[in-house]
Amino acid sequence: MIRLLSTDFDGTLVDHFGSPAVDPALFSTLKMLQSRGVFWAINTGRDLPFVDDGLREFDFTVTPDFVVTAEREVFHRGLTGEWQDFGEWNRRCYQEHDALFESASGFLEDIRRFLKTSVHADPIYEGDRMVGLASKSEADMDLICQFLETERAKVPGFAYMRNTIWVRFCHEAYSKGTALAELARLTDISRSEIFAAGDHYNDLPMLDGTHAQWVACPSNAVAAVQTVVRAAGGFVAEGRCSTGVVEALTHLSALGEFALPRA
Repeated sequence: MIRLLSTDFDGTLVDHFGSPAVDPALFSTLKMLQSRGVFWAINTGRDLPFVDDGLREFDFTVTPDFVVTAEREVFHRGLTGEWQDFGEWNRRCYQEHDALFESASGFLEDIRRFLKTSVHADPIYEGDRMVGLASKSEADMDLICQFLETERAKVPGFAYMRNTIWVRFCHEAYSKGTALAELARLTDISRSEIFAAGDHYNDLPMLDGTHAQWVACPSNAVAAVQTVVRAAGGFVAEGRCSTGVVEALTHLSALGEFALPRA
């Protein structure tokens, strides 16, 4: 039986081009599952304040039990309701990223030179550290990712996570998938009890079947995500975003993985 849901936020739960942006059926479904002991985690590229902003902006009437932010940091709610580090994962994550960016200084300069000569993108900084890029188009980001994939071997452990026209630099040991695995370890939940849903490239590490047995994506997911989900024996919904997620959960209910009320 499924005990943990791990869902991306933008493009998976929230349809920024739809009205409403979130299918109301998602809220009732999540509330019901939580009442029956199923945990829900938002697993997103957003940072922690931006997660709370998104929940308010789109009028979520249900709150997650856990959040994975920046595609790698794990938080749970403290006794007074505030988000807190869950275990030692975040501390190790910060330390290893500090070491990675220190060793990658030369490669980051190579990236800057590539941007000046081959394609335009705006660097994204945290303090004085370049941690990612924002391009003008997905075609430009395709070229950037081709360069990163070819050249990243210069720095052991260097990886990147893409979402549309944005890319974030990161340590290869920290992703939506490995953060989900750590959350599962901390909550003593097995792979066979985990459902994951996402729509874009940065969701791939939690959708390939390694960390969640039950995987799904909405119809608006990029082709690479749909391919990976199908290869993992997962469910590709006909509905967009949250409608597709509810469709996937209803499908799993029919398989007996948890009970949903009949329509």
